[in-house]
Amino acid sequence: MGGHDAKVDISFAGRFTASAIAACFAEVCTLPLDTAKVRLQLQKKVDVAAAPKYRGLLGTAATIAREEGAAALWKGIVPGLHRQCIYGGLRIGLYEPVKSFYVGKDHVGDVPLSKKIAAGFTTGAIAISIANPTDLVKVRLQAEGKLAPGVPRRYAGAMDAYAKIVRQEGFAALWTGLGPNVARNAIINAAELASYDQVKQAHSKDILVLQTILKLPGFKDDVVTHLLSGLGAGFFAVCVGSPVDVVKSRMMGDSAYTSTIDCFVKTLKNDGPLAFYKGFLPNFARLGSWNVIMFLTLEQVQKAFVRKPVS
Repeated sequence: MGGHDAKVDISFAGRFTASAIAACFAEVCTLPLDTAKVRLQLQKKVDVAAAPKYRGLLGTAATIAREEGAAALWKGIVPGLHRQCIYGGLRIGLYEPVKSFYVGKDHVGDVPLSKKIAAGFTTGAIAISIANPTDLVKVRLQAEGKLAPGVPRRYAGAMDAYAKIVRQEGFAALWTGLGPNVARNAIINAAELASYDQVKQAHSKDILVLQTILKLPGFKDDVVTHLLSGLGAGFFAVCVGSPVDVVKSRMMGDSAYTSTIDCFVKTLKNDGPLAFYKGFLPNFARLGSWNVIMFLTLEQVQKAFVRKPVS
């Protein structure tokens, strides 16, 4: 992406494949943090006298591992990989062509930041609209905790979950939570891709995050600075996207909500405004580490798909 990618020729199929590989690798590495995040988001307010089951990132992960085994931290890995192949491949693979479409074929010079944000918002929305069923199944599998003896699991696995949801709730149910999911992923995708693209375009005059970091003593224009810039953008994305992320997780994990508004109102009424930031730290820890792993992997994998330099 950005300044570097403009110098190489990679087909859409190549970008899609490289993006899917990088996204899947990052997914495997960081899924335990995502599982902890989902459990915290789904945890309802309890009686004051009773302590909540899950507390903090490490505490939640430790509780899951102790009660259900370490493998439970990777619950939902199969639909998670399905999601990354579709969502990860499309959102990044489509970014360059959509950005080019927005600036026009005759554009010369640096692409404005506004166009990069628009491209990231567009590809994030398109990709998750297609991949929503994989997100739904992933959350459903992650949400199921330790069961009482003799109680059967809701789903035997990812494929069983897809089939049961269609059979019991209808085909359209696979797109449960689509509204908040589109909002969340469009916002986060725009923040991630536009900021990463902008930081890599190191000669640009309007790289606000990069310029801010470069003013600090000891920082220079290198990979460490770029990663810190990406983490800063990720933090902003989580701040903005956390409320819709909580609503998305609750709608997908619990069929008691009739709509996005219903979920917002019930969550606010029953659990208070701070509930919209449940799982904030694991969400940021997951998103930050996921971005670092994914982008570093993507830079290396894309090299295998370069067709020829553009003179």
